[in-house]
Amino acid sequence: METAYVVGLGKSGLAAATLLQGQGYRVVLSDSGDSEALRQQKTELATAGITVRLADRFDPEVLRAEYADSAGATAPLVVVSPGVPWDIPGLVKARELGWQVTGELAYAWQQLQGRPWLCVTGTNGKTTTTALLDAIFKAAGYPIQACGNIGYAACELAYQACYGSGADESEPAGVEDDALPWVLAELSSYQIEAGPGIVPRIGIWTTLTPDHLSRHKTLENYAAIKAQLLLQSETQILNGDDPYLRNQARAKFPDAYWTSTQGPVAELAPLERSIYLEDGWVKVAGEALLEASSLRMHGLHNQQNLLLAVGAAHLAGVPKAAIAQAIREFPGVPHRLEQVAQWQDITFINDSKATNYDAAEVGLAAMTEPTVLIAGGAPKEGDDSAWIERIKAQAVAVVLVGDAGPQFGERMIEAGVESVEVLPSLVEGLPRAAEWARELGAGAVLLSPACASFDQYGNFELRGEHFRELTQSFCDAHGGA
Repeated sequence: METAYVVGLGKSGLAAATLLQGQGYRVVLSDSGDSEALRQQKTELATAGITVRLADRFDPEVLRAEYADSAGATAPLVVVSPGVPWDIPGLVKARELGWQVTGELAYAWQQLQGRPWLCVTGTNGKTTTTALLDAIFKAAGYPIQACGNIGYAACELAYQACYGSGADESEPAGVEDDALPWVLAELSSYQIEAGPGIVPRIGIWTTLTPDHLSRHKTLENYAAIKAQLLLQSETQILNGDDPYLRNQARAKFPDAYWTSTQGPVAELAPLERSIYLEDGWVKVAGEALLEASSLRMHGLHNQQNLLLAVGAAHLAGVPKAAIAQAIREFPGVPHRLEQVAQWQDITFINDSKATNYDAAEVGLAAMTEPTVLIAGGAPKEGDDSAWIERIKAQAVAVVLVGDAGPQFGERMIEAGVESVEVLPSLVEGLPRAAEWARELGAGAVLLSPACASFDQYGNFELRGEHFRELTQSFCDAHGGA
């Protein structure tokens, strides 16, 4: 029995381990953590025959010696979870030894490449665009399964396809390619970096601003990873309103479709490859598909997301009526400008997915009333100047929480932001923001952190859910809506 190694015990790592075990591998899963929850998972996986090594630095030399009797004649296979840096010493050494090192999503691609893939990448806008596409395809009755940063882990879909469980049970035998379920993947730079062989039917690039620079080092490296996915896509769709893509990427994609909220942009693409807003309508190659006001989400950035999703669905052959119906009924995306409560004419809005400066600036720009901002968390590298200017223009007060709170507070005072308070966490920050909103006559309390969540939460979803719970408790204790 050959041994396969999985690096990173999370949702993706667990899915990869389950798939590999089903394919007949002996699975050894390595994770650097060692919490009570991980130890519980280790016990559960051991009963299923999967070995878990906690507090473990993946080292192929150690593993080769320990598992040599079951490694087989071929080079060992290593499947890496998205959150694991691609250049940690153990992975570098494994590649030097000739081991097969691949990302979790890339391994799923190898099992599912007979299906049409629709992949969405970019700095901001990925989740909304992906969620819109998922709703559109489902409204039309098209089989589609979302994975990556939204929906299933990719290897979970591959397991279902290989072993006939879950989402694929109703798939008829012998269907044509176009009737097979589309794989809709929201891809981070981490997943693309670890999956250079992925070739989507349609690739979408939403935006490009500095992010994840602690991992990728430079904006150029980060952009090159995103571009790699689009260059390998059969059909490419890019956001023509994004300054970087408009100025830096267009020469690389001479046959791409380009979107714009400002009408057709002849310098980017001819009319037949233009997806744009004109006279309040979404148009593709001059054909009006639906009124832009059908989407009930605020902000120009969501109009851009709408263009990307509608354009991709149209190019995939989804009927116009189904596209329009899905957009009219689309409820929005959890944790992205999501209204979670109302108290004394103050709306509480959860924008926990705004994990960098640019996303937080966009979130605040979408507000149409005086706003108390809650920000902070695990800080990221990047240019905060546009975000700070937006705060000065639109926020009447700012509550800062988490690890970034003190440094953000100093930065805002230096920049002339008034009414700033630093508190330990959302537990203290939410009530203060609500009271401040009442005192100042603000119409909204907005959680838009401009930070990752990992200082106090496992992910941005857990942060958003905690904000929702704290808000509801506050409203209940102070007379409800």
